[in-house]
Amino acid sequence: MGNHTSQNDFTLLGISDEPGLQVPLFLVFLVLYVVITFGNLIIIFIIWSEPHLHTAMYIFLCHLSILDICNPSVTVPQMLANLLLEKKTIPVRGCITQFFFFIFFASSECLLLSAMAYDRHVAICHPLRYSSIMNGDLCAHLAAASWLGGFLNSSMHTLATCRLSFCGPRTIHHFFCDLPQVFTLSCTDPFINVLLVVVSGTIMGLGSFFITIISYAYIIFAVLKIDSETGRSKAFSTCSSHLLVVTFYYGAMFLTYLRPSSGYAMAEGRLLSVIYTVITPLLNPLIYTLRNQEIIASSKKVLFTC
Repeated sequence: MGNHTSQNDFTLLGISDEPGLQVPLFLVFLVLYVVITFGNLIIIFIIWSEPHLHTAMYIFLCHLSILDICNPSVTVPQMLANLLLEKKTIPVRGCITQFFFFIFFASSECLLLSAMAYDRHVAICHPLRYSSIMNGDLCAHLAAASWLGGFLNSSMHTLATCRLSFCGPRTIHHFFCDLPQVFTLSCTDPFINVLLVVVSGTIMGLGSFFITIISYAYIIFAVLKIDSETGRSKAFSTCSSHLLVVTFYYGAMFLTYLRPSSGYAMAEGRLLSVIYTVITPLLNPLIYTLRNQEIIASSKKVLFTC
């Protein structure tokens, strides 16, 4: 990137430009961010403290909680600052750094959710072989592959963006530096960058989504073969939490990045971004805590011990 771009700033318009909403929105998102951080930290602490939770399912959940802390931490503090400050700027290098980490954590979460779906598939379809299949080595490899895949995907997009020059308007109609909005500010043709978003989104996003769908198709067929209604209910309950999280996360992501730009409303785009950057990390600890008896029992044990 040329020197003329590194000396300039972008302006982030934020979540809303209504003056009367700045303070209320600040308070709402501050509370949500605190709940997200402490809620996921509690899950991590409970899983780390209880040896009987050191299984593939809960190790993946621990990684998911880490990602659910990291992802909002990339975007929400900047949003909160812009809600109170008159100067809503971010340096170009800061903008690139922000979307590097955002893509890193978001891509890693996509891959991790597919690994969690495979884990549930093995648990329900091959319960007698679960311990031997989802052993510590495979679990560690899948978790590491999720982080590595997210890092490589993010590095590719970041390097491709560094070739762009920004010499026109410098206003981003968003509350963080998201790739589609950054591309619109470039005076260099961003065709390669857009192509990379589509290709990587198709391979990584849709690929992870299809792995999840296929896993749940096998799960549904296996559950329907169970004669006992209690058994079917118990089997579905073990994967319903994950399925709910997947629905929220992938739904918002696909509507944001894999749809035609025509008729795309900026306010609608910001709302979808809030869903997968704030709402989903907020729901994860609630969903997994309230619907998981082992987590509830372990949390009571840890709290009473403390």
